[in-house]
Amino acid sequence: MLNSMLWLAAVGYMPIASASPLSASIPPAPPTASHPNSQPHTPFTGTPTTTGALTASSIGTGIAEASSIAPAETTYASNGKLQNAEPAPYVPAGGVGTSGSIPVYNAKSDFDYESLALALYQEWIELDLFQDGLRRFSAKDFEEAGLNAADRELIAFMAEQEVGHATLISNMLGASAPKQCQYNYPYTNVQEYLDFCQKLTRFGESGVYGFLGHLDSREAATLLTQSITTEARQQMIFRQFEGLFPMPVWFEVGIPQSWAWTLLAPYVASCPADQTRLVWENFPALRILNQPTLSDAGKRNNGSSFNNTLDAGLNVAKASSKENPNSKNDLSAGASVTPDRYSPLSFPGRRVDLQWEEPGRPVGPNDSYVTTSQAGEAKYVAWASQLNITYTPLLGVDGGRGYTIQPDMETYEGDPAVNGTMFIAITDSDLFLTPFNLSMINSHVVAGPALYQAD
Repeated sequence: MLNSMLWLAAVGYMPIASASPLSASIPPAPPTASHPNSQPHTPFTGTPTTTGALTASSIGTGIAEASSIAPAETTYASNGKLQNAEPAPYVPAGGVGTSGSIPVYNAKSDFDYESLALALYQEWIELDLFQDGLRRFSAKDFEEAGLNAADRELIAFMAEQEVGHATLISNMLGASAPKQCQYNYPYTNVQEYLDFCQKLTRFGESGVYGFLGHLDSREAATLLTQSITTEARQQMIFRQFEGLFPMPVWFEVGIPQSWAWTLLAPYVASCPADQTRLVWENFPALRILNQPTLSDAGKRNNGSSFNNTLDAGLNVAKASSKENPNSKNDLSAGASVTPDRYSPLSFPGRRVDLQWEEPGRPVGPNDSYVTTSQAGEAKYVAWASQLNITYTPLLGVDGGRGYTIQPDMETYEGDPAVNGTMFIAITDSDLFLTPFNLSMINSHVVAGPALYQAD
């Protein structure tokens, strides 16, 4: 059910001025979605009662890729002149939802519901994550990482933003909307916490961009756009907290829902018994064995060390601490708007060593999902960044190990395509794809995605 504010918007309600005080004419704000203030952060130890993704009673054999462009897609005369009569003064013909119809902010298809539910899982974990770091680490811990009280207040405000985002999507989905779960995180100090946040917000943002243009509900897409633009700012801030250049790309990449769910699910320990399940696929995990880190900035080497990440998928960099005294991923410079000197962490021609799992591993809430792959033999590494989807050969394959070479390519002249916090996956083919149809890659994914910290 829509909350009162959205319902009022749906029926075109506008408050009417009167002689009474202004506050009396404004409806009260709707309540936020209920969520626990604190909960355990431990792995799931029970036995799953349900396994596998949500499925329908009938499943097709696959979606065929079109062999040609439909003629109607290229018939509009893009010459700067109006081709049709204007439906109203100053209004050009066309557009979706511009006919005066009353907007209803809800899911209008299974695709809408499952996409919005995935986005809600993301908002819930971000809410918990931001609060967890502030609880787990002391003010001194943050100060030693270069963050002051104002920075901690900013993280606390980000958590408040997530309350709003979770409320928004919960109201659009109704009573069956997924609830907040219990989570388990790998970080052990503030540096690792910041890197985890930076990467989790990266795939949270990119995961929505991947499906936003495909939603049947244009109304829901409008509201989701207004929330994801805030998340984009969060991701940029966490990059700054790490001492990284805030936005080294010209475009932000979008990824398929199954990529986002693959990256998110391993950190969801358990969910309520009646939790809404998702349809999306969980791919086998992919680890970058020599993830670029801050210590690699400006250097042309293959990485400061091997096995320098806490996990697969996000590939959060290990940071220096009492437990990891040899790590070089220090943040001694602290947070800043931009670094004094910007140097890429990686470079074209860099060797990237990879390790991946076989399918069949339990993962996600209550260990109730299972990693799968529909692909054949591992042959390529797909690089998804900005507007580009490109492939490099997977070399030296030995069981679940291999390597590739970072490609040298540009989105447009002067803009390296492999840049920022981006995504790679192992595939069985080099299928030609562009941002709007990237989900067609899913049946070719052997393992991944993984977040590659190019800059």
